Amino acid sequence: MTKASRSLWWRLSWQLSLVFVAVVAAVIVGLCVYGAMILSPNVGIERKLTAALEESLKRDADGGLTITDGPRLRLLKADNEGLWFFAATSDGASATYGVIPTAYVGITPLVHLFNEADIRSSLATTEAASIDTAETRLGTIRVMYGGTSGKDSAFFAILTGTYPIYIPLLVIALPAIFLTVPRIVRRALAGLNGVVRKAAEIDPRQPGTRLPIEEVPKEVVPLIVAFNNVLERLEHQFQSRQRFLIDAAHELRTPIAIMQTRIEGMSEGRDRRRLLDDVARLGETAEQLLDFERSDQAEHQQKTVDLVEIARKVVADLAPLAIGAGYEISFASDTYTLERQGNSQALQRAITNLVRNAIDHGGNVGAISVSVSADAQIKVADEGPGIPAGHQEQIFEPFYRVTPRSKGAGLGLSLVKQIIMDHRGEVKINSGSNGTTFTIQL
Repeated sequence: MTKASRSLWWRLSWQLSLVFVAVVAAVIVGLCVYGAMILSPNVGIERKLTAALEESLKRDADGGLTITDGPRLRLLKADNEGLWFFAATSDGASATYGVIPTAYVGITPLVHLFNEADIRSSLATTEAASIDTAETRLGTIRVMYGGTSGKDSAFFAILTGTYPIYIPLLVIALPAIFLTVPRIVRRALAGLNGVVRKAAEIDPRQPGTRLPIEEVPKEVVPLIVAFNNVLERLEHQFQSRQRFLIDAAHELRTPIAIMQTRIEGMSEGRDRRRLLDDVARLGETAEQLLDFERSDQAEHQQKTVDLVEIARKVVADLAPLAIGAGYEISFASDTYTLERQGNSQALQRAITNLVRNAIDHGGNVGAISVSVSADAQIKVADEGPGIPAGHQEQIFEPFYRVTPRSKGAGLGLSLVKQIIMDHRGEVKINSGSNGTTFTIQL
């Protein structure tokens, strides 16, 4: 079993989505790594410290600040044993937690004046300090802090802090990819629509048909060129076969005529009759081959034809043959004239083959009727023994004969089907013990 063809839109959409997500992830990770390298190591506990201050800072009776050991502050202290901070309000109230390094003690009176600060590379200490603003229930608090252990990674703090940027980006961009990719693919492959339409029109009987390479992506051009080369080789082989069969059928006419003349000169007898039948069958086969190949090679020029006139002419031409074989033959039409676009000679040949088929296989009794309806149906019916159900789907195949001893090469009905298909129609069969009806629908 072959794998089902995958949608180009779907493949591009999910692959581009993966690429986009990977690029965004790489950018975010790169920025976070860069931020962790240049920002203060204290950034990792900024959020936790703000939450601890909200819980632990309180005002005393005199309006000053006091710090109580709340659960969050204890957890923060457990992870950062050297933790210290100095908190101050805008009205001058302040509180200290832990041991402030000597180098930063002199800054404490000015902490309430800072919004943010990053203090590093001091000659007096290697410890980094940060000043941030925290909004608490007591109001705006300025806090200077340090003494972190580094357990709270600055990388993850930056990563979680920037999610309002990259999450909306992904939420907006991914649906946009699935909406825009089909349009992009459709426009990029628009030139292939002409190739597809042209490919459906390829007919080996119409030489010179090639797929266009204009306005198609250059990546597809080599495939189209290779396909056109295959078409050219097949066309040459097809034409060679046609020429061979037509020439062979023509060459057979002369020896067949000579054989028939010599046999007719023989004395009457069983052998003479059998030889004449065999020669007649051989001649019919040659004529069927010629008809088949002429139709296969002909350029069916469409022009206005009268289906009623064509069918009436066939009945008139074949009436003597049918009556001589023991049949009654009739013609009927729902309308005086019925015009369609088609090839008069080809349609006449198709109807002729159906009537000849009825004459050959109708049992030499009963009636053969040809009728034309107003909806462009042409029916040829006989009252013969019918065609077995197991053969009905195969009788339109070339060289197939229901009865092996019948005249011809089994090309008559195949030729009918080919002609009707060339006229964008169909031919159907309805056969039973009471007879057979062939219906041509144009």
